[in-house]
Amino acid sequence: MQPISHFQVRGVPGFVKRTSFGGRFVDYWAPNNPTHLLIAHDGQNVFDPRTSTKRFTWRMAQNAIQVFEKAGLTPPVIIGVFHSSTKSDPYGRFKDLTPQQPFQNGVKPLIKSELTPEDLHGDKYLKLIADEIVPKICSQIDFQPTFENTAMIGSSMGGLATLNAVGSKKDFFSTALAFSPHWVLGGKPLVDAVISQLPSPGQHKIWMSRGDKKLDASYKQDQEYADSLMQQLGWRNDYKSLLYKGAGHNERAWAKQVSDAFKFWLFN
Repeated sequence: MQPISHFQVRGVPGFVKRTSFGGRFVDYWAPNNPTHLLIAHDGQNVFDPRTSTKRFTWRMAQNAIQVFEKAGLTPPVIIGVFHSSTKSDPYGRFKDLTPQQPFQNGVKPLIKSELTPEDLHGDKYLKLIADEIVPKICSQIDFQPTFENTAMIGSSMGGLATLNAVGSKKDFFSTALAFSPHWVLGGKPLVDAVISQLPSPGQHKIWMSRGDKKLDASYKQDQEYADSLMQQLGWRNDYKSLLYKGAGHNERAWAKQVSDAFKFWLFN
């Protein structure tokens, strides 16, 4: 863990700190006396407009402050893990966030790519988060997260990775907040594979959402199928799937949805 820099974000007390884990940037913000932990994919879009897509972030800390303080709670520690795409490896994000096991076990990709299932390293990416990034940052800020208060959040490919994380590391993440899961990567077989590995209902919470504009419009059939599977598996109060009419596939849309996800995390 190598410190890189720190910066301020409007509406967020203190500093966001940027570190490097073997060349992968990670931004994190830690309020005083936290009780909750949130790990976010695509960390470049979490805090800093200078690194974000189209210079618009999720406003994740600002939304968290509003929701948590209204509930009488300290906002969560937020860790934003950057993807690994570079000019020399433009498929880094795809390799990080694609659920590895479903495609290596026979799910056929529906989107053409130069990559093969053997190129995917989603398991290694999640292991880095759980075994190195989270423990080192939490040690740095003298914080001991609990399973019950630890959540992961992501959108699109990050939505898939979030669901995959709760399925593959059931004892680490209690809550998955998955926005616009990119089911079209593998269609119903991918839905089957990801949903089937989720823990049984009872100790976990699962959130999914989507819009109905542009790319999000293509998710309708697969998301409705995912919802039906979740219902069959007995998910009720600890599962929510929402459609945001008029919402597209971008940080501006997800920033408007994230407060609802935080309320679900806290109150369901």
